Amino acid sequence: MNTNYTEKHLSELKKDTLVSMYLSLQEITESLRKTSEEQQEQMTQLSKKMDLLMEQLVLANQRQFGRSSEKIELDGQMELCFNEAEFINDTHDVDEPDLLDACVKLKKKKKVKGKREADLQGLPIKVITHEINEKELKKVYGNKWRRLPDEVYKRLAFHPARFEVEEHRVAVYCGTDEQPIIRADRGVDLLRNSIVTPSLQAAIYNSKYVNALPLYRLEQEFKRHDINISRQNMANWTIKCSERYLSLLYDKLQTHLLEHPVLQADETTVEVSKDGRKAGSKSYMWVYRTGKLYGEKPIILYDYQKTRKAEHPREFLKGYSGILVTDGYQVYHTMAKNQENLKVAGCWSHARRKFAEIVKAIGKEKAKGTVAYDALRQIATIYKLDNELSYTSFEDRSKQRVLIVKPQVEAFFAWAKEIISEVPEKSATHSGLKYCINQEEYLKVFINFGDVPLDNNATESVIRGFVIGKKNWQLIDTIYGAQASAIAYSIAETAKANKLKPYEYFKHLLTEIPKLESMNDLEKLDDLLPWSDKLPDICKKKAD
Repeated sequence: MNTNYTEKHLSELKKDTLVSMYLSLQEITESLRKTSEEQQEQMTQLSKKMDLLMEQLVLANQRQFGRSSEKIELDGQMELCFNEAEFINDTHDVDEPDLLDACVKLKKKKKVKGKREADLQGLPIKVITHEINEKELKKVYGNKWRRLPDEVYKRLAFHPARFEVEEHRVAVYCGTDEQPIIRADRGVDLLRNSIVTPSLQAAIYNSKYVNALPLYRLEQEFKRHDINISRQNMANWTIKCSERYLSLLYDKLQTHLLEHPVLQADETTVEVSKDGRKAGSKSYMWVYRTGKLYGEKPIILYDYQKTRKAEHPREFLKGYSGILVTDGYQVYHTMAKNQENLKVAGCWSHARRKFAEIVKAIGKEKAKGTVAYDALRQIATIYKLDNELSYTSFEDRSKQRVLIVKPQVEAFFAWAKEIISEVPEKSATHSGLKYCINQEEYLKVFINFGDVPLDNNATESVIRGFVIGKKNWQLIDTIYGAQASAIAYSIAETAKANKLKPYEYFKHLLTEIPKLESMNDLEKLDDLLPWSDKLPDICKKKAD
């Protein structure tokens, strides 16, 4: 009896022990599983952090050392180039240009007899004769020789700046003692009692605002020609001529600008040393231009302001009714909400920029399969589809955009909203996706308007001249100088956009506007607009 009880008791103890061991093993297994999952999660997070750090590193290297051109291929059908810096073809084997090509850049057309001479007709010609003296001729021919038609070839010469003094002599007349003394009409001078002439001030404008040459360098260049004009004198002339004369045309151009249904805007920083604030305070040069799809009568205007507040574009665009293409700066969006007839369209170039930086930094082959590369390809497809509509009318383009481009746009935003949760929050890719999603309303505006461009690159292009110049002169001395620069840059860039020669156009304006001012006949400013058919031919380029 006792033996059986003992065996039974031992058997139960074994079972309890086995159950206990089994449960312990399960607990250990579960614990190991949890530990493994935690370690796996830690490894995943570490991997994401490592990817984020590598992304930041390659982007930093790209910004400092990499090239700025961007391009991506779409199935071998089309290569879209987004070049945000000039590209120079690095080659040493360059063909010598033809004289005609050096003087006038022409589209390739079938050669027409006499065309070369017609195109070179406007240039002054200095005839240089190469002859053999009579003594040498007699050695060869004796006394019997005759001259055949000359062999003629042409080369292009350049002469540096030339200066001459204009000595004006005003005739003075008198009669009897009782009669008054009279003088001949001396005409209207630019800045009366100053030595500056329209040609000299035009050269200053052209050097500084077209060729980005600081006044101190121009001062040095003048000295090399034995002309001593200080940069202070040049700055004074520039400010006075801009305020007194060119501002009249600027105001006229602004009136025409606000009549366009589509405008584009951007801004960049500038430092003004004497603006009543502490040193280093940032001011802003705003730029407004007519929509790039309106090819005729383009207008580009600069507007200097001390801050980046919404009140500045609101004042400049006061009463404007239309669409404004900009980047994602909130000031424009706030202004649109408070201005009933103003609609803001977003810039797809800004939308793609983060992704393009990542792909360039990593390298196109290595970037394939990444979210940034996929985003870039989808945006490139949007550009490709829209570019195929470039030869249609605005009305047809609107219809085709809805049918063809809109589905691709909608697909991109649906994808972006889904994929963003899988991307590390602090990564550049996440930042790019978030920007696109936040700007969706504005990035879709172009779909329903055939005259709205996809991006604001045209404005960034015209602001580049100012940025290049800013690198040379660093800062502007006074507010008056900044305002004068805004006017001068506006005239220069608008002249270039209308295929005018800036120097000749400045010279013409500085000759004619003083006459209109003196006669109080400013209605004739229309004759001086950059697209006026009353401009002299010397102001116009012969070809694109």
